[in-house]
Amino acid sequence: MRLATFNVLHGRSIDDGLVDQRRLAEAVTAIDADVLALQEVDRLQPRSGSLDLTAVAAEAGRAVAHRFVAAVVGTPGETYRPLAFDDDGADQPNYGIGLISRYPVRAWQTVRLSPSPVPGPIYAVGAGGGRGRPMLLRDEPRVLVTAVLDTPWGDVTVGATHLSFVPGWNLWQLRQVVRALRTLPAPRLLLGDLNLPAAPAALGSGWRPLGRLPTFPSSAPRVQLDHVLADPRGWGDRPLTADAATPCVPVSDHRPLVVDLPLAK
Repeated sequence: MRLATFNVLHGRSIDDGLVDQRRLAEAVTAIDADVLALQEVDRLQPRSGSLDLTAVAAEAGRAVAHRFVAAVVGTPGETYRPLAFDDDGADQPNYGIGLISRYPVRAWQTVRLSPSPVPGPIYAVGAGGGRGRPMLLRDEPRVLVTAVLDTPWGDVTVGATHLSFVPGWNLWQLRQVVRALRTLPAPRLLLGDLNLPAAPAALGSGWRPLGRLPTFPSSAPRVQLDHVLADPRGWGDRPLTADAATPCVPVSDHRPLVVDLPLAK
């Protein structure tokens, strides 16, 4: 099973600052994942040509199931609002996460995560995709989407998320995510931009990292923010060993983390 997580920077290239549907499709095709989690995903945003980027990725990845889940209605960094019970913002610009799968999905679930009550530091993308100056920004609502996949090896639960950039708050959210996932069938996997380096992500979750490679910034990765984690429970005697790679693709300031997990019946 090939698993991947990719923060797509709303489909933008750091080389020319443009959003090109073909580039995103080419990146997803190159990743060639059976299950792909996407972060910083636009839907109906003018800045990305009013595209549904999850649908673009699903078509390029030959997915049989996909779902976009908005974290906010509006445009981050500009004007936005959280989703309310009676307001899903379906016909307005949305921003959030996506999950695409080549396996049928038995059940979907969404868990909403509160933003940090205090602002946190974030680094703008500098020239050539490097780290720019730090800025203090208000945190945004976050979300977890889960899917119980019908695979040749039986049911597998996959969660996809993009956690807060506020130190400490992202660890609190990670523990919420783990608790939510453990209510769903084993075995379980978590894919996403956790905004945490490798050691805190592993220790904070108690789950096993399936790839330890730097993913950010894409031009010369120095830190791993993007992770594929496996709950050590529920795998039986299957060894949780995997091959990992971070291919260079023409989109985003992150590199995708791609993991090949061998599963035998």
